[in-house]
Amino acid sequence: MSQSRASHLWPGVPLALASAVLFGASTPFSKLLLGVLDPQMLAGAMYLGAGVGLAVVHAGRAAFGIAAPEAPLRRADFPCLAAVVAFGGVAGSLFLMLGLARTTASSGSLLLNLEGLATMAIAWVVFRENVDRRLLLGAAAILAGAVILSWQGAGLRADAGGLLIAAACLAWGIDNNLTRKLSAADPVLIALVKGLAAGAVNMSLALLRGVGPPPSTALAAAALVGFLGVGVSLVLFVIALRHLGSARTGAYFSLAPFIGAIFALGLLREQASAQLVVAGALMGFGLWLHLAERHDHVHDHEALEHEHRHVHDAHHQHVHAGPTTEPHSHRHRHEPMRHKHFHFPDLHHRHDHE
Repeated sequence: MSQSRASHLWPGVPLALASAVLFGASTPFSKLLLGVLDPQMLAGAMYLGAGVGLAVVHAGRAAFGIAAPEAPLRRADFPCLAAVVAFGGVAGSLFLMLGLARTTASSGSLLLNLEGLATMAIAWVVFRENVDRRLLLGAAAILAGAVILSWQGAGLRADAGGLLIAAACLAWGIDNNLTRKLSAADPVLIALVKGLAAGAVNMSLALLRGVGPPPSTALAAAALVGFLGVGVSLVLFVIALRHLGSARTGAYFSLAPFIGAIFALGLLREQASAQLVVAGALMGFGLWLHLAERHDHVHDHEALEHEHRHVHDAHHQHVHAGPTTEPHSHRHRHEPMRHKHFHFPDLHHRHDHE
């Protein structure tokens, strides 16, 4: 089968970049809200805003009879979903708050770049996603740009706070790779559950620490930022995972600090710096290396039965008893197949012999 590189990049790459834009844009708004909200209370409000907002979206689909062409969450998904909430929504956020309280802001911002590295390392080493020198160089350039962008001249402090932030990044790396296993299911439901659970836990912990109830206007602003920067961003991230795999999605998402810095120039009236220019050049180079990737070879698809959103493309040549609309979702079986085309480690290309 022949396939153009443009169709190969669509829609995974734009979705991953849009996820990074939304998350990166939320950073300067979060900085503004930190002036009136406790950090953990802010995290809880943002996650709750994401969960509640997506619950409204989900209820709206049902109320208007809009059938989502997505696979539902099944009982077999619950253990993995619980692990995603525990690692990404609860442990990661808690470790981050504890770490930031015990180390310098400059050290913390540098260490947060470990999330992208952890995501990619776990994907390549544990889940055996394909990687070559071009991808490694591109990922290294993006991460180097993120490090330069967050460098404040104070270096790293090897203290308890630094270890806790590193633990948070490891938790998020595990979360991102586990979320990949759920990526065939409805991303709105995944992000909804994660937002509600993580938001409730973080806000409860903040209240138990003696933090007073936040002002209603600040709470509403945090919820709106969370809906877009956490909820919608996570939905796009999950869909990108199913098309690109964890390593590549994580690499694109590592552009979020640069995007946040660009938004901060206008919102917070910050000055452009040499750091921003150098970081942008490195990240742009890394992005180009990833976009220029050409991975194709003759590969075998073993028989597979699963459920996910799909259209009747080269990998989906089954028949239906009656008329259907596309895209749609149902349980279907793939017969063994051998062919060659551009591909990423998506739902149908998770082989480890590349």
